[in-house]
Amino acid sequence: MARQKAFDEAAVLDRAMECFWQHGYEKTSIQDLVKHLGVKAQSLYNTFGGKRELYLAALKAYVRKSTVMETLEQTPSGKAAIVKVFRDSLDSIARSDCRKGCFIANTAVELGPHDPEIAAWIEQERLRAERAYYHALVRAREQGDLPERHRNLVALARYLHNAQSGLMVTAKTVSDRTVLEDIVQVTLSIFD
Repeated sequence: MARQKAFDEAAVLDRAMECFWQHGYEKTSIQDLVKHLGVKAQSLYNTFGGKRELYLAALKAYVRKSTVMETLEQTPSGKAAIVKVFRDSLDSIARSDCRKGCFIANTAVELGPHDPEIAAWIEQERLRAERAYYHALVRAREQGDLPERHRNLVALARYLHNAQSGLMVTAKTVSDRTVLEDIVQVTLSIFD
């Protein structure tokens, strides 16, 4: 008979995500994970494979928990969807340790340049986010909320995705919330 796991896999994955998000892949050892997660190394290996597989699982869990895509895709008003993404980002920064930034952006900087598999996954997520921004912009245009001067909605979607990612990166080093609010205000001025 197979033994039952002595731990909640989803809870362990959440704690692993926090650990990797805070310290990065390279600076998080298996010993750090064992200590932080309260799970034996062999149990981690048996459940997730190795450190790299656990990291990838944590990244995917981060994406599943993010509300950005859901907001962009399911909010009927395109403008309201985009505004909500940026306002929620500010609220998230205010509620948490903003020095962590965005887990995906952190990964892109740390591992993307020398890990083709990670780089490809990040590229796929970028394209998915840009499509969601694009569709929200199309709705905003159809609803009369986006000025006609914005002709290239693909480029504008890329800009919005980059601005939101950049906001999270900036939050890692800026303690003055006014700086972040200014970034959001200028970004959302696309609707003026």
